[in-house]
Amino acid sequence: MAPNGAGVMKRHRSHEKFDKKRDTKKHKHVEKAVVSNPSIEDPDSPEEDSIETESEAMLYREPTQYQHLLASLGSSNKVVADMNKRRQREEEGKSDTEEDEDEEENSGSEDLSSIDGDDDKIQGDDQETLRGLMMENNDNQSEEEDPDDYETDEEHDLSTNGQSFVDASSSVSAFSEHLSHKLSSEEVNTLPKGKWKFKWESLAFDMPNCRWKGTSENFLDGIQSDATYGLKPKLYKHWLQLYKKSGGKDLDSSKRRKFFSICNNYLDILHSNKKPFYHSGSDEDSSAMDAYLMHSLNHIFKTRDLVKKNESKIAKHREISEEEILSDDGFLDQGFTRPKVLILLPLRSIAFRVVKRLIQLTPESQRVSVEHLDRFNDEFGCEEATDDGDVEKNTSKKGNSTTQKSSKPSDWQSLFGASNNDDEFMLGIKHTRKSIRLYGDFYSSDIIIASPLKLQMTFGQAEENKERDVDYLSSIEVLVIDHADIISMQNWSFLATVVDHLNRLPSKQHGTNVMRIRPLYLDGHARFYRQSIILSSYLTPEMNSLFNRHCLNYKGKMKLACEYKGVLEKVLLPVRQIYERFDADSITQVDDARLEYFTKKIFPKIRDSVQGGVMIFIHSYFEFVRLRNFLNTQNTSFCLLGDYAKNADISRARERFFVGSRKVMLYTERAYFYKRYKIRGIKNLIFYSLPERKEFYPEIMNMLEEGSHEMMSTALFSRFDMLQLERIVGSTSAKRMISSEKNMFAFC
Repeated sequence: MAPNGAGVMKRHRSHEKFDKKRDTKKHKHVEKAVVSNPSIEDPDSPEEDSIETESEAMLYREPTQYQHLLASLGSSNKVVADMNKRRQREEEGKSDTEEDEDEEENSGSEDLSSIDGDDDKIQGDDQETLRGLMMENNDNQSEEEDPDDYETDEEHDLSTNGQSFVDASSSVSAFSEHLSHKLSSEEVNTLPKGKWKFKWESLAFDMPNCRWKGTSENFLDGIQSDATYGLKPKLYKHWLQLYKKSGGKDLDSSKRRKFFSICNNYLDILHSNKKPFYHSGSDEDSSAMDAYLMHSLNHIFKTRDLVKKNESKIAKHREISEEEILSDDGFLDQGFTRPKVLILLPLRSIAFRVVKRLIQLTPESQRVSVEHLDRFNDEFGCEEATDDGDVEKNTSKKGNSTTQKSSKPSDWQSLFGASNNDDEFMLGIKHTRKSIRLYGDFYSSDIIIASPLKLQMTFGQAEENKERDVDYLSSIEVLVIDHADIISMQNWSFLATVVDHLNRLPSKQHGTNVMRIRPLYLDGHARFYRQSIILSSYLTPEMNSLFNRHCLNYKGKMKLACEYKGVLEKVLLPVRQIYERFDADSITQVDDARLEYFTKKIFPKIRDSVQGGVMIFIHSYFEFVRLRNFLNTQNTSFCLLGDYAKNADISRARERFFVGSRKVMLYTERAYFYKRYKIRGIKNLIFYSLPERKEFYPEIMNMLEEGSHEMMSTALFSRFDMLQLERIVGSTSAKRMISSEKNMFAFC
């Protein structure tokens, strides 16, 4: 849902209320100079009536965590206690002058000059304590940065003539609008349920087979809102220069600019049709990467600018008490910890590409030096990969050097051939005024780039050692999951665990200035403000589940819906392809229904046939284990090529299957993704479950032994396999196969 201007208007009213309070104090000082015994103001004055009419009727609410925190601090600090009272008055709809009257009425014969003195001047240890809270040099700030070097979207001008305390700019950026939104009680109750209704569809640019769908209002026609597209001017100018230098002509109409504008609207995004670099899609992959990296840089720079600008103003106006400054919401500008962007990636080689591009996209004036770059190149850069077979060795006549020519597909070569494919890594990146610091402490970093596996291991270590924690994930405002399709070939449950750990309340304070924390964090609502961007080359049920249940951004969602032509035409052999549909009442019953159908309809034919060479292709490891256990109970002659098989066992299994000493082979999709072994001797191919990656289907089909008698393949599917099915046979055929009264279909 699109945010309204309520948050901005409320901020203006709070400023007006501050001005009225200051004017009231000045009026009191004048009265004291003229009258020795000033009278108490009339609580029914017109000014008070006007303020009361603006306040809404308030129901009793449980104290928030922020209120508990202020109350505990206030027990030992008068200034903090006064601030807590002021916030309580605002919740009750009372004005500051009303509270002054209440204090005067309750004070009896107390001297009014002492009350005014306490209001206007903070004395002794209390003032020093609060100033220490205000100016604490915590991890959210950098001592190296010059406050005068920042640009802000909202200029907060401290008044010296009593006219205004903070003036909001006429145009509020998407960044400010997003974080200043106040959640309604209805939003707080409905967002966790994850029930989303997509209201509109619009053709996706440069993807004629896809449409964007959204839950909030359609903004695609107006995504060019200003000359810099919502970017900080320095970032925009540098991006434009890089684009032209690389041969680009029109940034405005480019994929990267348009996708950036979508990201800059702060909706949750599921882009499931990205052509990756390892499938000859380097341009499209780079465009999406540019977009989310520019969005990430823009976000952390605007966050830093706001914090430093506020620090500068607080330092320049010492004559105004800190409690009065902090009474304005404009100075609530921090989270529990500094990191604001988390980018999850599957492999070090991909992280290497992302970080290198992140450095390039940073303006030169802000990357005069890149600390620990050599170490990064050593640990994340390319390394010579070992090829587990399937290679041809050529010896040069000039010397003894040997070159290897692999028979692996080109996408495997791009992804694993000469790349660092380690999947255990985590890197903190900190941006200062003139430098980029790699390998920074996570609590002082702006961006964290990690693999789900490494974070999963870190969670386990934190549980075992209570002195360790992962509180640096408590204030993530932008989450990017790139190459989610590769992550699905690792262990998806690790990713789900990571997302579930985001935006939790921290276990420690970590030096944070509690007086500057945004209420959305203290109220436990940070997950409703976190933007999640998921990028993949295809869509899976697990991605849908994560997007619907764990991405709860109040701004709404956008996702791609695509039509597919299928890949059957890439099957080069004259194979009769049979598709058999089995019925399942619910998605929780699919696995049992699939196994039951196989044991009753498919396996008897295998058991009764004397012919060997039966390969059963399986999508998930869970299905692999169930099928392996079943074949063991049937005393079937079979061999395994699974996810965790050792190279020696794989070579032995391939040989035994080829010579016919093993009748059946089980081959998992993940094993094929990482190894790409070609299997010889296949005479009968069975897809126990369809592969997620559509290109695997023709590759496996083309392994059938050409010339064998009546080459045939059988694929099992249910109505819950629609996503995989339409990528293979095409969307039109898939819809017909799912809804047809028949349950068997043939393609030749």
